[in-house]
Amino acid sequence: MNISAAFKNNRVMKSLTGLTISEFENLSPLFDQSLRKSLLNKPRLRKIGGGRHGVLPKSSDKLFYILFYLKVYPTYDLAGFVFNVDRSRPCNWVAQFIPILEDILQRKCVLPKRKIKTAEEFFELFPDVRDLFVDGTEHKVQRPRSDKNQKRRYSGKKKTHTRKNLVASDENKRIIAISPTKNGKIHDKKLFDKAGWRSWIPPDVSLWVDTGFIGITKNGGDIFMPKKKSKNHPLTKKEKQENRAIASIRVVSEHAIGGLKRFNSVAETYRNRKGQDDKFIILAAGLWNTHLQEI
Repeated sequence: MNISAAFKNNRVMKSLTGLTISEFENLSPLFDQSLRKSLLNKPRLRKIGGGRHGVLPKSSDKLFYILFYLKVYPTYDLAGFVFNVDRSRPCNWVAQFIPILEDILQRKCVLPKRKIKTAEEFFELFPDVRDLFVDGTEHKVQRPRSDKNQKRRYSGKKKTHTRKNLVASDENKRIIAISPTKNGKIHDKKLFDKAGWRSWIPPDVSLWVDTGFIGITKNGGDIFMPKKKSKNHPLTKKEKQENRAIASIRVVSEHAIGGLKRFNSVAETYRNRKGQDDKFIILAAGLWNTHLQEI
């Protein structure tokens, strides 16, 4: 692949990496520093840069590959064909570069939080947030072989086997928290309770959710949720207007999840090893937050 050609067109760069040229260039020096640090921590027979040069000689080439993988999500056979290497090399590159990318996104403070203990900690991390938008997102996985895992991962909502996360975002579409990845069978409200999010959402922060969270509670404060019609109790005209008003505000949650789904590694059918899907969605959220910082 002629990587340098992608740096001549923002549209091409975004389609291959999910970032613009300027966003990529801002990440590149941090990636180079983290890569050198990881190389220094390993036993070496020669200085960094010595020996035969590989297919990805520069650190920017390595950053390009891992972003390309997360954005396009090719099979290792396809990635090997594109970069003119054996299929085992792209697999090794993913294992090597994923921790480095996670490290630089952590240093830029753009990764969403996995665990917040108290409301005080929430305000220390996000003092400007007064509205919290929570919604669930699912991504399809390959059908498990065992009957036990098939039942656990089958989502009645999507009518297929999935893995699920809760995504919390603010009014600026920034993703501030993501729950651990769970099987698709679990309900949104049950996942909210299991993740322990109720304990750290402050009373002063309004919570905006959809009807998948019926029965949800928090420690004081407002909860905005559309009303759900039933067979014997259709919605009134006023209730429909209220639902439209709530939906028009809650749409930022859908936009935040849409930012995640720009990366095919969390949008297409997951086919990697167990546990990597959780890493992919965190990195996709960090890259989305990086994009928002540049706007």
